Amino acid sequence: MLRWLSLTRTMICIALLGILAAWGPPARAGDGFSSAPQDSRWGQSYLPNVEVLDQDGKAFKFYDDLVKDKLVVINFIYTTCTDICPLTTARLAMVQENLGDVIGRDIFMYSITIDPEHDGPKELKRHADAFHVGPGWKFLTGKPADIALIRYKLGERSKALSQHRHEILLGNTKTGEWSRDSAFGDLERVTFNIHSLDAKWRDRVRTASPSQSSNEAMVVANTPGEALFAKACAACHTVGKGERVGPDLLGVAKRRERAWLTKFIVAPDKMLAQKDPTALALVTQYKGLQMPNLQISENDAGDLIAYLEMRTYAVDATPAQAPGSSQHAHDHEHDHHHH
Repeated sequence: MLRWLSLTRTMICIALLGILAAWGPPARAGDGFSSAPQDSRWGQSYLPNVEVLDQDGKAFKFYDDLVKDKLVVINFIYTTCTDICPLTTARLAMVQENLGDVIGRDIFMYSITIDPEHDGPKELKRHADAFHVGPGWKFLTGKPADIALIRYKLGERSKALSQHRHEILLGNTKTGEWSRDSAFGDLERVTFNIHSLDAKWRDRVRTASPSQSSNEAMVVANTPGEALFAKACAACHTVGKGERVGPDLLGVAKRRERAWLTKFIVAPDKMLAQKDPTALALVTQYKGLQMPNLQISENDAGDLIAYLEMRTYAVDATPAQAPGSSQHAHDHEHDHHHH
């Protein structure tokens, strides 16, 4: 849990630096972002124009077709990752929901594999479908040398798959503005920052009244379990609202033994390595996705389970049950469990 909190704090700091970069003065050479014109750093003469393929197998020129004169959100993933990549993608899927039809019309999202030897269009398609990715968000692969060049130019220069950068890049190639952000901060803030790629939208927000701005304070959770669920689980799961990336968790503590739930929350990778039949069945059911090991302690797992029990009790105690609430969710998810 300490590792998770440390990672979260680091990501939030990166996000704040990214915001200052996008709104501040032009960057100096060598900085991690730039507001330079297109014919200099981070522009046409810098970004590769190599061929890439999306999850549907369609070919594009990276700069000419996907980046030039566009507002873009870019991150790096690989489909066999069992650490942070799935959670990053799940949280970006929530951001895509928040932005609605802006994605694919005004702003374009690109997730680029850092493992092109393994991740072809077929693997990327299965991965995108697992996260219910909508139009305007492409998962990209290509020749290893070409992907390596894109990675290098965009500042992703890690030597090992497990060490790659988890920030997201926000770019306005019309103005040459680039910044880094984090998918692990408050999602409303991330949505706001992506909207801010559009200079016209940014100007409208600056002149709006405080009540019209989306720059609102984050809601503080009432319990430790609620706060942890919002940070680590809500991108993939709901409680009584149906499946997202993974199963609905309403009533999960009634269907699974507490000891099993605790072990799975704390070390899902170990459960899979031990070939636990329920854990293996879930990976098969959810398109090969595995819950990442978030270094959650047993005490934190207990807080999560208590929160899920509280939410289940609240729904069960409600006399009128709407579709998708307690009984519906129990019937729909009788074979599912946490993460």
